[in-house]
Amino acid sequence: MMSRTSRHGPAPGTPRRGPGTAPRHDRDARRRRLPLRFLLPLVILLAMMGMLMLRGYVHSEILADHRVRPEAATDKVPQKILDGGPVIDTRGGRTTSLGVPDHRLVLTFDDGPDPAWTPKVLDVLKANHAHAVFFVTGTMASRHPELIERMVREGHEVGLHTFSHPDLSYQSKSRIDWELSQNQLALEGAAGIRSSLFRPPYSSFADAMDDKSWPVTQYVGTRGYITVVNNTDSEDWQKPGVDEIIRRATPKGGKGAIVLMHDSGGDRHQTVQALAEFLPRLQRQGYEFQNLTEALDAPSANTPVTGLDLWKGKAWIFLVQASEKTTDVLVVGIAIIGVLVFTRFGMMLLLSALHARRVRRKDFRWGAAPVTEPVTVLVPAYNEAKCIENTVNSLMASEHPVEIIVIDDGSADGTARIVEDMHVPNVRVVRQANAGKPAALNRGIANASHDIIVMMDGDTVFEPATVRELVQPFADPKVGAVAGNAKVGNRDSLIGAWQHIEYVMGFNLDRRMYDLLRCMPTIPGAVGAFRRTALERVGGMSDDTLAEDTDITMALHRDGWRVVYAENARAWTEAPESVQQLWSQRYRWCYGTMQAIWKHRGALVERGPSGRFGRVGLPLVSLFMVLAPLLAPLIDVFLLYGVVFGPTQKTILAWLGVLAIQAVCAAYAFRLDKERMTHLISLPLQQILYRQLMYVVLLQSWITALTGGRLRWQKLRRTGVVGAAPGSVPQQRASDSGNERRPVG
Repeated sequence: MMSRTSRHGPAPGTPRRGPGTAPRHDRDARRRRLPLRFLLPLVILLAMMGMLMLRGYVHSEILADHRVRPEAATDKVPQKILDGGPVIDTRGGRTTSLGVPDHRLVLTFDDGPDPAWTPKVLDVLKANHAHAVFFVTGTMASRHPELIERMVREGHEVGLHTFSHPDLSYQSKSRIDWELSQNQLALEGAAGIRSSLFRPPYSSFADAMDDKSWPVTQYVGTRGYITVVNNTDSEDWQKPGVDEIIRRATPKGGKGAIVLMHDSGGDRHQTVQALAEFLPRLQRQGYEFQNLTEALDAPSANTPVTGLDLWKGKAWIFLVQASEKTTDVLVVGIAIIGVLVFTRFGMMLLLSALHARRVRRKDFRWGAAPVTEPVTVLVPAYNEAKCIENTVNSLMASEHPVEIIVIDDGSADGTARIVEDMHVPNVRVVRQANAGKPAALNRGIANASHDIIVMMDGDTVFEPATVRELVQPFADPKVGAVAGNAKVGNRDSLIGAWQHIEYVMGFNLDRRMYDLLRCMPTIPGAVGAFRRTALERVGGMSDDTLAEDTDITMALHRDGWRVVYAENARAWTEAPESVQQLWSQRYRWCYGTMQAIWKHRGALVERGPSGRFGRVGLPLVSLFMVLAPLLAPLIDVFLLYGVVFGPTQKTILAWLGVLAIQAVCAAYAFRLDKERMTHLISLPLQQILYRQLMYVVLLQSWITALTGGRLRWQKLRRTGVVGAAPGSVPQQRASDSGNERRPVG
């Protein structure tokens, strides 16, 4: 449950440290310690990448080698091996081979286990009381351990077919050891056994052994393995038909044989059907279907493992299963984010176009007559000495009559004195002890003289027409609040350009969409207007959340007021100019939005306007502003994985497709706002870098919310770089020196 947060500045009387006066040990500790907000997302990201890498490993997407060596000479292979049986023993320096006695058949199945076909093969074997040998790959055994356990339980033998199915004649001895040990690890974890049987990938009859594969067979023998090839190939992988598979699998003249079949690697329905006919037919001819050691009257090739080896195997299976499930969840997540992203883009383009078409008609009017009565502009200020003069000057140039109230919230930098020293008419300064922005705004509302109240930040400047455009929707008595068009004034830096794109595309297109849907979630603190009666009915500004602007907007919706967007009410604000400052701001916004959603969750079950907002607005805000950004990094995770491990071309094309759609939306938003398209050059870099920062912010907000943490107010450092709105030159109005206004309060 979300906790109420502390959002005040330093308590009155608390000593303030100047820059660079923090205790040395505190500064050293900060340098040594990675902040939790970065550590947790980093750990989660590394865990996700680790799970993806493990999944890619067990799906033969990573470190797999699919080369197959062509036939080579056979002059180095002993003739008795070439002329011998399919069981080759090179252990302890031996060079011997064995065949299967007459009327005994050893069915062998390669490349499994497969979740679709292996159970069907096992069912047929069980129904006919037959045993077999399954030469499994480590990748498949790790993913489907329950099938290995069933094989062993039902009396079958399990052999090694390497971990990732490479041609071992291309591999080094260390790679061969690794393939075998990983294959054994999977068997240990799946069924608690080790096996001494080995079948090389791409192997055939004994007489196909050549100078490249024979050294591998010799080396494998030194590691304690018996190599098992075959002398009867069903060639079921070619799908020649059931009758043909049976014909090829049947030995001549009652001879014993090792029969090669497959239970994985594709559609094996012909294999299953052939097996169901083959087993009873040859059993009637006197054949026995046994595993290899039964046929050779030898001790079992599968031996149990205990102790550390068993637990290592179980740990491996656990990790693989976890990676499979995690990847499944990630795939679902990326599907969800894909739907959300494209749905949002579609809604933004369609509804913003409809909104622009509606409000830009020549005959469009908010009411019978334009709003001309004076309004009160509230400017809450806490340590805004670098910006406040520009803010007040821009208001003094307003084309609409305004009363200006600057509420100094316990500033320590002389903000209030700067305003007082300007000696401008219609400006009052209200002083109060530091109590936070909501308290400052409520203090301003109490001192306001007019029924329409405009709110702005102390680092923002208005155009001369901003107030006039902002208040016109109040000609409609159903309108309780109006959102203006906030713009980034310091957009010349790279981080400023990224925020500029976000403001124009992410905020203003959204506001057009939400306006038509009548569920605007936020009146921006930089430029918004309210009907005084609407504010009074919902109890004024609340300090229950860190996003008082979102909180009050949702409260107005629940009270039945309309909240609309005025595109021509432009305000120019100073955006954060460092990553740290940007993080602080977005952390507050994000966490505050989550708090507001939680606070107003009761609207979901209410009736009337509140219920409509709860069942339309809250889900949209939750999906588009909380869930979608949280899942968005999955796109980048899969992009990175796809680029490195493939399919590279398809991955890049998919990402470029998403980027193209974003570029179209951004270009349309810039066109609506009459902005230069040159800033969109940085859009690809924004998607790669900027979105990751937003992900960190959102993830940390989730962690704070779920753990009930408390987030303190963090004041952004201002530079005063936004001196005036572009295209306007605010002039300070002359004042009567004898009419100096005194602070109120």
